[in-house]
Amino acid sequence: MLSPIDEIKNRLDIVEVIKGYIKLNKAGANYRAVCPFHSEKKPSFFVSPARQIWHCFGCSKGGNVFQFVMDIEGIEFGDALRILAHKAGVELKKQDPQIRTERQKLYEICELAARFFEKQLESSKTGQEAEKYLLARGVKKESLEKWRVGYAPDIWQSLFDFLISKGYRGEEIEKAGLALRNEQGSFYDRFRGRIIFPIFDLNSQVVGFGGRIFGEKREEKEIAKYVNSPQTLLYDKSRILYGLDKAKVEIRKRNSCILVEGYIDLIMVSQSGFENVVATSGTALTPFQLKILKRYSDNLLTAFDMDVAGDSATKRGIDLAQGQDFNVKVITLPQESDPADFIFKDVKNWEVRVENAKSILDFYFESVFSKFNKDNPEEKGEISNILLPVIKRIPNRIVRSHWVGELAKRLGAKEEDVEEELKKVKLEGPLEQFNSISGEATNLPKKSRRELLEERLAVLVLKYPQNLELIEEKQMAGLSQPIREIFDCLKKNPKLEQKKITPQLSDFLNYLYLGAEIEELEEKALIPEIKNCLKEIKQIEVKNRLDEIAKAIKEAEVGENSQKIEKLIQKFNSYSKSRSDLE
Repeated sequence: MLSPIDEIKNRLDIVEVIKGYIKLNKAGANYRAVCPFHSEKKPSFFVSPARQIWHCFGCSKGGNVFQFVMDIEGIEFGDALRILAHKAGVELKKQDPQIRTERQKLYEICELAARFFEKQLESSKTGQEAEKYLLARGVKKESLEKWRVGYAPDIWQSLFDFLISKGYRGEEIEKAGLALRNEQGSFYDRFRGRIIFPIFDLNSQVVGFGGRIFGEKREEKEIAKYVNSPQTLLYDKSRILYGLDKAKVEIRKRNSCILVEGYIDLIMVSQSGFENVVATSGTALTPFQLKILKRYSDNLLTAFDMDVAGDSATKRGIDLAQGQDFNVKVITLPQESDPADFIFKDVKNWEVRVENAKSILDFYFESVFSKFNKDNPEEKGEISNILLPVIKRIPNRIVRSHWVGELAKRLGAKEEDVEEELKKVKLEGPLEQFNSISGEATNLPKKSRRELLEERLAVLVLKYPQNLELIEEKQMAGLSQPIREIFDCLKKNPKLEQKKITPQLSDFLNYLYLGAEIEELEEKALIPEIKNCLKEIKQIEVKNRLDEIAKAIKEAEVGENSQKIEKLIQKFNSYSKSRSDLE
């Protein structure tokens, strides 16, 4: 009988799992992508469907489907196992509650809370009123079910008491972001008298909640319209985009993502046929969110209220996206109108506006020139003060040059003068923050030059096994044990039956075979490359031996052992000659 791990591996295709997180492109028998774990422009991340492994030849991360989910989600093996078991439809044996991970308990609490809120929307009197309100705003019944919308009763401890009855402790409910404590140390519900929108991670697991105030009496009081879950082990608002779990496939298919601000906005946009939509939940776009969106598409369509002249959080987020080479467009709506209300009144007009979304630069230029008088010298200065930083953020020099020319033409100025002013602009804000995030350290041990050369040698030999005869016995003896073992097996069996190889060596061999599959050198070019690897390995070996002898000579000099010193010097000279010959 197969173990749950083997059963999951048999049922899931690594390509399909990884496609759920990043954009993969076919590359011969394999797939390649820009690595999600380090900053790069040329894709060096490969997935092998035949071997069911992935590896980045830039940052050296790699492994099986479990390792990928652990790395991309930042979770432990047990949590990755649970996520993949759910995807594969594999039932895991029930664990002892004492050994469940803290993260797993929080997932359970959030899921139970979501079910509790859903039930309250359906069966409580005020919940049914909240449902009528949502239906009156154009949200369909099936959308309420799809997004698992609920209602939190206006009672101090309704959810808390429910979760306690299910065996969870007050501290755990607090850690899930669902309870608060008063000065006396008693717990009470964070969400009360609110329409509840569960927030999902990329695997559609509930990790947090957003609550919109509901009820005339509550709205009369000075209470925040929206309340969101706080930062928890599961929920980090800077890294999660509402709706991305349901939108990611459609975003990739359409190669564009619509960005809205609110939960109801998103539901109405999705309901109107544009399922490639995510919401920022009222916060600015963050570097982490942009990095995740970059996996699916470079094209963003915003349906925000854009204040070009101001320094709003929304504008800073869009500036950040523009600086990271996203193609940003703006869906223009009438003033004081949000996507939800606009779609409810005229869904056909919404479709037209999406189709005719303006590029961010066109939108900025139109907006600024409509607010200021370009013939007034002072207002010309205001126009340039707003638009020059926008132009400066354009990474592509040719595109930037076009907009410099456009600004010069509209202001009746010389292009050289605009270029000079552009040089004076200093960009501040989140751009540097993005760069530091996109180049996150992988904390991987760096391989030595010798290890890299030996792996390169093995890849070249596996590409064309007949080249193994180029390696002499003496050279073979100097290689590391795993490489020697692979070459020994290859000599006995050119097809390398992996059943006869240890599991640990088999993983290493799969990685080397993937390198061989993507190697683009022709056979005739491999021979000099193999010889060069062998030569460099020998040079490193000789250098290391010279360092050891030099150290021994120093030690012998301290002990004034002249006979030993003489023998060591002879050895040193012999190895020095070998190095000269190699060079």
